[in-house]
This record gives sequence, structure tokens and C-alpha cells, in this order.
Amino acid sequence: MNPNPLVGVLYHWLGGLASGSFYVPYRGVKRWAWETFWLAGGFFSWIIAPWLFALLMTRDLLLVLHETPGTVIFWTFFFGLLWGVGGLTFGLTMRYLGLSLGMAVVLGLCAAFGTLIPPIFRGEFMTQVVGTASGRIILLGIFVCLLGIAAAGLAGIYKERAMSRAQQKETIKEFDLKKGVGVAVLSGVMSACFAYGLAAGDPIKALTIKHGTPDLWQGLPVLVVVLLGGFTTNFIWCVILNLRNKTGYQYFTSISREPNTQDQDETIIETALDAPSREVVEHMPSPRTQLRKQSSVAVEEAPAPGNADRARVPMLANYLFCALAGTTWYFQFFFYSMGETQMGKYKFSSWTLHMASIIIFSSLWGIGLKEWKGAGVHAGRLLALALALLVGSTVIVGYGNYLGLSH
Repeated sequence: MNPNPLVGVLYHWLGGLASGSFYVPYRGVKRWAWETFWLAGGFFSWIIAPWLFALLMTRDLLLVLHETPGTVIFWTFFFGLLWGVGGLTFGLTMRYLGLSLGMAVVLGLCAAFGTLIPPIFRGEFMTQVVGTASGRIILLGIFVCLLGIAAAGLAGIYKERAMSRAQQKETIKEFDLKKGVGVAVLSGVMSACFAYGLAAGDPIKALTIKHGTPDLWQGLPVLVVVLLGGFTTNFIWCVILNLRNKTGYQYFTSISREPNTQDQDETIIETALDAPSREVVEHMPSPRTQLRKQSSVAVEEAPAPGNADRARVPMLANYLFCALAGTTWYFQFFFYSMGETQMGKYKFSSWTLHMASIIIFSSLWGIGLKEWKGAGVHAGRLLALALALLVGSTVIVGYGNYLGLSH
């Protein structure tokens, strides 16, 4: 199959659209804690969808994985595990730096490390990247992408300044630059480990092609292993939260243990790779704790609510929304693996295209949902600049890959 960078960019944009849109179905989930619906959707994201599409689109999946050397399986899985750590530590970055600055630092580090480390590790950076005109153009595209991320972060800062002092204090009440930068570095580098896991899985791609899988689908067996690592990290954390917050029952019963009150929206923060976590997940009280704190006397005197007083949970709808959200999340890497096959010898640049497209489409969703309403003129202009830079970076990177095909 002859690479086609233009088609590759389009695939990466489809992946970015999936990544920027996946959380919308979660908004339909009712009366479930974050850890419950995130793990329910995660089964589709990290287990069901990867296996299903790999079995349908590739040849001899189980045999290919069996023939893969154990060290390859280990490192591919291990980097997926570390990627999961990056997602979970992102919430701490939000606590100490706030959304805008935290997003800019983490996404910038994730884009830079995820794009540049693989060719450096392979010893190709000075020869194939710096040493060629096409490689230098790709580096320019990466730089423009980082400028776009910085502009998006600055737009967020202006947006926060438009808030009242009370809102600012509530948003970043534990601001700590030293701690925040440290955690952000950890989160950014760990989130970039997804790119390392894909690179570590190159021998799996070679084996699946050897078994007759078309080149376009060669990355799907790798996703099975990488996402299993990510599932492990998220599964452990969600189960810990289920036990701590006593929310594990929610998977199995349509009767909520909380009084039948109006649902309240929960603020969710997306990580560098759209693995959302609570802003400070271990710091936020569960709904049960919040009810106890409202009035200790009232809780002591009021009788325990019976089933008639408890909220009904739409179990089927919740699982369907989680399935839709989880499968949509998986499609970001389904299209990523397809786009990577079209980028030729500079496939490492796929990570920049992926990160840029995620920010583009998630920002457009934010505009569509009026999250930037009242943010001010400066914030609006900077957001427009960020989107222009990010779109421009994808064009530059794609052009650099196109030039590389002739050499």
C-alpha cells in the first residue's frame, strides 16, 4: 500500500472528532457516580471494541498475539499502563494549576514527548528528521502545534480572569505552581506513553501483516494490548473509588440508595488523551458524604428512606449511553492506527496530528455548548488564533510527510 499523507490527515481528523465528541453521550447517564459510568464505558473503550474490531478486521488475531515475543507484549502493555497513570494524575494538575494552564502544560508536554521521543529512541531523529527538508518541515509543524496549545492555554487564562473572584477561588483554590508543574510533567510524560506503546508494538504489526492482514488494519492488534494496560490502571482506580464511596451497587440495581432529588451536573475534566477524571477525584466528597454534611441533625433524626423515596435509575439507558461513549472513544485510535499507515517513514508525526485534532474538535464542542460565552474578547481572539495554528500545524505536518514520499 502506497502512503497518502492527505488521507492520513483526514483519518487523524476523524480520530480527533471521535475523541472530542465521545463525552457527549455520558451527559445522558443519570444517577451514577463518575467511577461507575467511567468504568462501564471503559469496558467498551478498552476491552470490547478493541477485541471486536481486531477480530473482524485482521487475520489470526489470537495466533498473532501468541507468536509475538513476550518482551514485546510486556512493553506494549506496560506503556499502556503508564498512559493510564498519566490520565489519573491529570486531575491533580487541575487542582494545582487550574484548567487552562494545566491543559496547556500537559498537552504541550504530551505532544512534544509523544512525537519526538520515538524517533530519538530509534536513532532516526538527526538523520531522517533534522537531516532532511521534509523532516524539518514536520518539526516546524510540531512547533506550530505547540504554539497553538499555548494560545489555547492563554485563552483559558483570560477566560478565568473574566470570572468573579469567588469563581476563581473555587476553580483554583489550591493553586501551587511548584507542585502543579511537577505533577503536570508527570502527567504529560505518562500520557505520551500511549505513543511509546504503539511504537513498541511494531513487531505485532509486522506479524499481523505476515498473516495476511491488510496494511490499513495492522495497528488494531496493537491497540488490544496497549488498551489492556490502560484498562488495568483505570479499573483499579475506579474499583477503589467504588469501595471508598460505596457506589459499587450501582452496576447491579435500578434503585438508588440516595433520596430522590434532582440530578446535579458534575464537572468533568478531560485528560490529555480524553480519559476524564474528577478534578480532584479523591478530594471531592461523594453524594452520600455531601448529604451527610448538609445537616447532621436532620440526618440523625430522619428515618432511612424507603424504596418509594429513592430515585429510580434508568439502567438500560445508562449502559447504552456508556456503550456509545466508550465505543466512540475507541474510534479515536481506530482512525489513528489507520492514519499512521498513511504517513510513510514519518509516522511519528501522527501523534502531533492526533493531539492537534483533539484540541480542535473539543474546542469546537466547547463553543457549540456555549462554554466560552462571556469569556471576553481577548479570550475569543486567542481561541480563534489557537484553532488557526492547530489547523495550520496539521497542514504543515501533512505537507512535510508528502515531501518525504519523494525521497
